[in-house]
Amino acid sequence: MTFFSKKNRILLNEMVKTDFKLRYQGSLIGHLWSILKPLMLFTIMYLVFIRFLRLDDGTPHYAIGVLLGMVTWSFFQEATSMGMVSIVSRGDLLRKLNFSKEIIVISSVVGAAINYGINLLVVFVFALINGVQPDWKFLVIIPLFIELALLSAGIAFILSTLFVKYRDLGPIWEVVMQAGMYATPVIYSLTFIIQKNQVTIAKLMMLNPLAQIIQDLRHYIVYSGNMRGWDLYNHHIWALIPYLLPIVIFAIGYAIFHRNAKKFAEIL
Repeated sequence: MTFFSKKNRILLNEMVKTDFKLRYQGSLIGHLWSILKPLMLFTIMYLVFIRFLRLDDGTPHYAIGVLLGMVTWSFFQEATSMGMVSIVSRGDLLRKLNFSKEIIVISSVVGAAINYGINLLVVFVFALINGVQPDWKFLVIIPLFIELALLSAGIAFILSTLFVKYRDLGPIWEVVMQAGMYATPVIYSLTFIIQKNQVTIAKLMMLNPLAQIIQDLRHYIVYSGNMRGWDLYNHHIWALIPYLLPIVIFAIGYAIFHRNAKKFAEIL
């Protein structure tokens, strides 16, 4: 059975639709939460970190850059967290049907991608209101999203494989996500770190693919003066590392998942 067979495509489509319908089932305003949630979180972050703690580095449209970083991080968090529990939550389906188990994890990533797309529309509206001029550079979001999706799916494959046996991984990953957000330029920028004369920390930070993706998005979509990893390294071979890591992580994650997939039904 091939991964891209018609049966698998239909199953993936149904899983994504079902998850999307159930996401806010029972709530009064339903899928409007997909828009309101990032706006409310952004408002809190903006008041705390920009107004009170003064993390604004003076970069034009700084608040838009923060919002863009937050929705990008939220996609990664949702894709990996939901992907991690996806196999366990679909245990009954695993025992009843014979299909590519990878579909279950991929459906979680696709569901998060739909939410990300809605959030990006909110960001773009705020960007236009804030005076950001749209141009062809906005298209950079396509290759950057592919990179982000590969990274998220690869990690989700690894986490879902481990979670089948080790359920304590859930709270551990929550702590990792919380720490990771503060170690990544989400609520602050790379320029802010440089202004504090922490160049070495900035170089290490930009080896993280998520940091590279967020800063590239800010550079091309919000303001071209936003620093990127390419601006830090004397040898661009170092700057290439975060672009290559998602491919490597996806390949490793898929291999680990595929090797253990046949045992999932027995363990569950």
